[in-house]
Amino acid sequence: MSSTGSTLFDNYPELSHLSRDDLQDLLHDQQYFQAIFHSLEHNNLAFQDGLYKLRADTQAAFDEAKGLETRWKSLEREQKEVYQRFTQQFLMLRLRHATTAQDEASERVASEFVKGSSPDGLASGKEVDDFVKDFREMRRVYHKRAIFVDS
Repeated sequence: MSSTGSTLFDNYPELSHLSRDDLQDLLHDQQYFQAIFHSLEHNNLAFQDGLYKLRADTQAAFDEAKGLETRWKSLEREQKEVYQRFTQQFLMLRLRHATTAQDEASERVASEFVKGSSPDGLASGKEVDDFVKDFREMRRVYHKRAIFVDS
């Protein structure tokens, strides 16, 4: 068959069952032409409802995919915000603030101890022991944090 015939059947596969003579008749007989294309039109209309349903299903799937894409972007933003709290820079910033706060707290305890001493400047042995214990623990925590900040 010629390339034109093959192109015709590629474009109109419904005509592939017709012989060459039938195709010639189709060109010359107007009623035959109308009958064939009327039946093709009828066949195509039979697909119309299915195609409309398929189109609606495709649109629904597309809309759902768009909604999921929007949700995905929202979840990505939320995840980024949550993970932001665990980045090295943020953790180091928190450690610096905690180190500064620990230093200030230990200095405040030392100042209160000095101001709270008896008028003669002597504190009881228990007060000194409690102060030393508390102050040493606070300074130990401060220096541990300072080591991590400086490294």
